Order: sequence, then structure tokens, then C-alpha cells
Amino acid sequence: MSRVCEICGKHPSVGNRIIRHGLAKAKGGIGMHTTGITRRRFLPNLKSVRAKLPNGTVCRMRVCTECIKHGLVTKVS
Repeated sequence: MSRVCEICGKHPSVGNRIIRHGLAKAKGGIGMHTTGITRRRFLPNLKSVRAKLPNGTVCRMRVCTECIKHGLVTKVS
């Protein structure tokens, strides 16, 4: 199952997880040093929602919470 919003197309993005050790200069140390950088994924917050389509049919969709908040999806209970 793909991690993509069916409305806006939001998908996983990538970034870094940075690990730092040491005492900050403001606290009297020599500064924070980077000791490790690891790639990581930022996943969109997807929910499975029963939605009413413009033609009147109801189907289950994977939609990000941002689209639900903006009212781009008409939820059916």
C-alpha cells in the first residue's frame, strides 16, 4: 500500500537525523559536535476515510489530515 495522499499527492520526503554530543558554549563547554548523520524518512499523516466522490459514489481513500482539515474531502459516516 503506497504512502501517497490520493487528493494532493503528498508523499514521503527524506531528511537527516543528526546526533550531537558535547556541552554547549553557552553552558561553558567547547560546543556541540556532530558525531553521526543518518538518513530518515518523513511520512505524511494519512488516514483511511470513506469519502463521497463528486459523482455521488462512496469509496475508501487514503487522505492526508491536511486535506481533511481544509475540507477537500466529504466524509461519510
